[in-house]
Amino acid sequence: MHSHARGADLRWALRALGLLSAVLLCLIPWTGTAAAHGSVVDPASRNYGCWLRWGSDFQNPEMKQRDPMCWQAWQDNPNAMWNWNGLYRNGSGGNFPAVIPDGQLCSGGRTEGGRYNSLDTVGPWQKTSVSRDFTVRLHDQARHGADYILVYVTRQGFDPTTQPLRWSDLQLLRRTDRYAPAENYTIDVSTSGLSGHHVVYTIWQASHMDQTFFLCSDVDFR
Repeated sequence: MHSHARGADLRWALRALGLLSAVLLCLIPWTGTAAAHGSVVDPASRNYGCWLRWGSDFQNPEMKQRDPMCWQAWQDNPNAMWNWNGLYRNGSGGNFPAVIPDGQLCSGGRTEGGRYNSLDTVGPWQKTSVSRDFTVRLHDQARHGADYILVYVTRQGFDPTTQPLRWSDLQLLRRTDRYAPAENYTIDVSTSGLSGHHVVYTIWQASHMDQTFFLCSDVDFR
Protein backbone atom coordinates (compact mmCIF):
# COMPACT_ATOMS: atom_id res chain seq x y z
CA MET A 1 0.00 0.00 0.00
CA HIS A 2 2.76 2.39 1.00
CA SER A 3 4.76 1.43 -2.11
CA HIS A 4 1.73 2.13 -4.31
CA ALA A 5 1.21 5.51 -2.65
CA ARG A 6 4.86 6.42 -3.10
CA GLY A 7 4.64 5.42 -6.77
CA ALA A 8 1.57 7.61 -7.28
CA ASP A 9 3.27 10.50 -5.53
CA LEU A 10 6.34 10.08 -7.75
CA ARG A 11 4.26 10.02 -10.90
CA TRP A 12 2.42 13.15 -9.81
CA ALA A 13 5.72 14.89 -9.02
CA LEU A 14 7.13 13.99 -12.42
CA ARG A 15 4.03 15.29 -14.18
CA ALA A 16 4.23 18.51 -12.19
CA LEU A 17 7.91 18.88 -13.03
CA GLY A 18 7.16 18.33 -16.71
CA LEU A 19 4.42 20.96 -16.64
CA LEU A 20 6.72 23.42 -14.87
CA SER A 21 9.46 22.79 -17.44
CA ALA A 22 7.01 23.42 -20.29
CA VAL A 23 5.86 26.66 -18.70
CA LEU A 24 9.45 27.82 -18.22
CA LEU A 25 10.29 26.93 -21.81
CA CYS A 26 7.40 29.05 -23.01
CA LEU A 27 8.63 31.93 -20.91
CA ILE A 28 12.18 31.83 -22.23
CA PRO A 29 11.45 33.68 -25.48
CA TRP A 30 9.83 36.57 -23.69
CA THR A 31 12.72 37.05 -21.28
CA GLY A 32 14.75 38.09 -24.31
CA THR A 33 12.15 40.49 -25.64
CA ALA A 34 10.81 42.09 -22.48
CA ALA A 35 13.29 44.99 -22.67
CA ALA A 36 13.59 44.87 -26.43
CA HIS A 37 12.85 47.19 -29.24
CA GLY A 38 11.00 46.41 -32.46
CA SER A 39 10.96 45.31 -36.08
CA VAL A 40 9.09 45.51 -39.34
CA VAL A 41 6.05 43.29 -38.92
CA ASP A 42 4.51 43.82 -42.38
CA PRO A 43 5.95 42.80 -44.72
CA ALA A 44 7.47 40.62 -42.02
CA SER A 45 11.21 40.83 -41.46
CA ARG A 46 12.96 37.51 -41.90
CA ASN A 47 13.36 36.62 -38.25
CA TYR A 48 9.98 38.06 -37.20
CA GLY A 49 8.31 35.95 -39.90
CA CYS A 50 10.12 32.83 -38.69
CA TRP A 51 9.05 33.53 -35.13
CA LEU A 52 5.47 34.25 -36.21
CA ARG A 53 5.13 31.04 -38.23
CA TRP A 54 7.11 28.67 -36.03
CA GLY A 55 7.56 30.17 -32.57
CA SER A 56 5.02 27.80 -31.04
CA ASP A 57 6.23 24.82 -33.09
CA PHE A 58 9.92 25.45 -33.68
CA GLN A 59 10.96 21.83 -33.15
CA ASN A 60 8.64 20.52 -35.87
CA PRO A 61 10.83 18.63 -38.40
CA GLU A 62 8.38 19.55 -41.17
CA MET A 63 9.85 23.06 -41.10
CA LYS A 64 12.90 21.71 -42.95
CA GLN A 65 10.83 21.01 -46.08
CA ARG A 66 8.07 23.59 -45.73
CA ASP A 67 10.20 26.58 -44.71
CA PRO A 68 13.88 25.71 -45.24
CA MET A 69 15.29 29.19 -44.68
CA CYS A 70 13.56 29.46 -41.33
CA TRP A 71 14.76 25.95 -40.55
CA GLN A 72 18.39 26.89 -41.05
CA ALA A 73 17.86 30.04 -38.98
CA TRP A 74 16.37 28.12 -36.05
CA GLN A 75 19.20 25.59 -36.24
CA ASP A 76 21.84 28.30 -36.33
CA ASN A 77 20.58 30.35 -33.39
CA PRO A 78 17.02 30.22 -32.00
CA ASN A 79 17.66 33.50 -30.18
CA ALA A 80 17.55 35.30 -33.52
CA MET A 81 13.82 34.56 -33.52
CA TRP A 82 13.10 34.88 -29.81
CA ASN A 83 14.82 38.27 -30.04
CA TRP A 84 13.21 39.27 -33.32
CA ASN A 85 13.05 42.84 -32.04
CA GLY A 86 16.73 43.26 -31.15
CA LEU A 87 18.47 43.44 -34.53
CA TYR A 88 20.28 46.76 -34.14
CA ARG A 89 23.70 48.37 -33.95
CA ASN A 90 24.80 51.26 -31.79
CA GLY A 91 27.06 54.10 -32.86
CA SER A 92 26.83 53.85 -36.64
CA GLY A 93 26.86 57.62 -37.01
CA GLY A 94 24.63 57.39 -40.07
CA ASN A 95 27.46 55.92 -42.18
CA PHE A 96 25.90 52.50 -42.61
CA PRO A 97 28.00 51.08 -45.48
CA ALA A 98 31.11 51.77 -43.40
CA VAL A 99 29.98 49.48 -40.59
CA ILE A 100 27.96 46.89 -42.54
CA PRO A 101 29.84 45.11 -45.34
CA ASP A 102 28.15 43.78 -48.45
CA GLY A 103 26.62 40.37 -47.82
CA GLN A 104 25.90 41.21 -44.17
CA LEU A 105 23.03 43.68 -44.53
CA CYS A 106 20.32 41.42 -43.14
CA SER A 107 22.30 40.64 -39.98
CA GLY A 108 23.18 44.28 -39.35
CA GLY A 109 26.84 43.53 -40.00
CA ARG A 110 26.79 40.40 -37.84
CA THR A 111 25.66 42.45 -34.89
CA GLU A 112 24.98 41.13 -31.38
CA GLY A 113 27.85 38.66 -31.48
CA GLY A 114 26.62 37.05 -34.68
CA ARG A 115 23.18 36.16 -33.35
CA TYR A 116 21.49 37.12 -36.64
CA ASN A 117 24.04 35.76 -39.11
CA SER A 118 21.58 33.21 -40.53
CA LEU A 119 19.45 36.05 -41.90
CA ASP A 120 22.16 36.75 -44.49
CA THR A 121 21.85 33.21 -45.87
CA VAL A 122 20.95 33.24 -49.55
CA GLY A 123 17.93 31.14 -50.49
CA PRO A 124 14.16 30.94 -50.96
CA TRP A 125 12.92 32.93 -47.97
CA GLN A 126 9.14 33.00 -47.65
CA LYS A 127 7.64 36.12 -49.18
CA THR A 128 4.82 38.54 -48.47
CA SER A 129 2.75 39.45 -51.53
CA VAL A 130 2.60 43.20 -52.15
CA SER A 131 1.41 45.53 -54.89
CA ARG A 132 3.45 48.32 -56.49
CA ASP A 133 2.14 50.68 -53.78
CA PHE A 134 2.33 49.18 -50.31
CA THR A 135 2.75 50.08 -46.65
CA VAL A 136 5.62 49.15 -44.36
CA ARG A 137 4.44 48.66 -40.78
CA LEU A 138 7.02 48.93 -38.03
CA HIS A 139 6.26 47.90 -34.44
CA ASP A 140 8.21 49.84 -31.80
CA GLN A 141 7.74 47.92 -28.56
CA ALA A 142 9.94 50.22 -26.52
CA ARG A 143 8.55 53.46 -27.99
CA HIS A 144 11.96 54.73 -29.01
CA GLY A 145 10.60 57.01 -31.70
CA ALA A 146 12.46 57.56 -34.96
CA ASP A 147 14.73 60.31 -36.24
CA TYR A 148 13.92 58.86 -39.67
CA ILE A 149 13.15 55.59 -41.42
CA LEU A 150 14.68 54.60 -44.76
CA VAL A 151 12.93 52.07 -46.99
CA TYR A 152 14.85 50.50 -49.86
CA VAL A 153 13.97 47.78 -52.35
CA THR A 154 16.27 45.64 -54.46
CA ARG A 155 16.71 46.50 -58.13
CA GLN A 156 14.95 44.49 -60.81
CA GLY A 157 17.17 41.58 -61.81
CA PHE A 158 18.57 40.97 -58.34
CA ASP A 159 17.87 37.38 -57.23
CA PRO A 160 17.67 36.92 -53.44
CA THR A 161 17.71 33.14 -53.87
CA THR A 162 21.20 33.12 -55.41
CA GLN A 163 22.87 36.46 -54.60
CA PRO A 164 24.01 37.98 -51.29
CA LEU A 165 22.56 41.43 -50.68
CA ARG A 166 24.87 44.38 -51.41
CA TRP A 167 24.38 48.10 -50.92
CA SER A 168 24.60 48.59 -54.69
CA ASP A 169 21.58 46.30 -55.11
CA LEU A 170 19.32 48.74 -53.25
CA GLN A 171 17.28 51.68 -54.47
CA LEU A 172 15.79 54.15 -52.01
CA LEU A 173 12.00 54.35 -51.98
CA ARG A 174 11.38 56.68 -49.06
CA ARG A 175 13.07 58.64 -46.30
CA THR A 176 10.60 59.68 -43.64
CA ASP A 177 10.52 62.62 -41.28
CA ARG A 178 10.76 62.18 -37.54
CA TYR A 179 8.26 59.98 -35.68
CA ALA A 180 7.26 60.76 -32.10
CA PRO A 181 7.47 57.73 -29.77
CA ALA A 182 4.59 55.34 -30.39
CA GLU A 183 4.02 51.60 -30.72
CA ASN A 184 3.40 51.53 -34.47
CA TYR A 185 4.61 53.49 -37.48
CA THR A 186 3.42 53.20 -41.08
CA ILE A 187 5.41 54.17 -44.16
CA ASP A 188 3.64 54.30 -47.52
CA VAL A 189 5.91 53.55 -50.46
CA SER A 190 5.47 53.45 -54.23
CA THR A 191 7.38 51.43 -56.81
CA SER A 192 7.31 50.88 -60.54
CA GLY A 193 8.62 48.25 -62.90
CA LEU A 194 9.20 45.64 -60.22
CA SER A 195 8.04 42.03 -60.35
CA GLY A 196 8.86 38.79 -58.59
CA HIS A 197 10.94 38.23 -55.46
CA HIS A 198 12.61 41.31 -53.96
CA VAL A 199 14.02 42.34 -50.59
CA VAL A 200 12.62 45.40 -48.84
CA TYR A 201 15.38 46.79 -46.63
CA THR A 202 14.29 49.06 -43.80
CA ILE A 203 16.66 51.16 -41.72
CA TRP A 204 15.13 52.59 -38.56
CA GLN A 205 17.16 55.26 -36.81
CA ALA A 206 15.83 55.38 -33.25
CA SER A 207 15.56 58.71 -31.46
CA HIS A 208 16.61 57.85 -27.93
CA MET A 209 20.28 57.27 -28.89
CA ASP A 210 22.41 56.44 -31.93
CA GLN A 211 20.77 53.04 -32.31
CA THR A 212 19.89 51.74 -35.76
CA PHE A 213 17.81 48.74 -36.82
CA PHE A 214 18.49 46.92 -40.11
CA LEU A 215 15.61 44.80 -41.34
CA CYS A 216 15.21 42.54 -44.38
CA SER A 217 11.71 41.62 -45.58
CA ASP A 218 11.14 39.36 -48.56
CA VAL A 219 8.29 40.35 -50.86
CA ASP A 220 6.69 39.17 -54.07
CA PHE A 221 5.39 41.95 -56.31
CA ARG A 222 2.07 40.91 -57.78
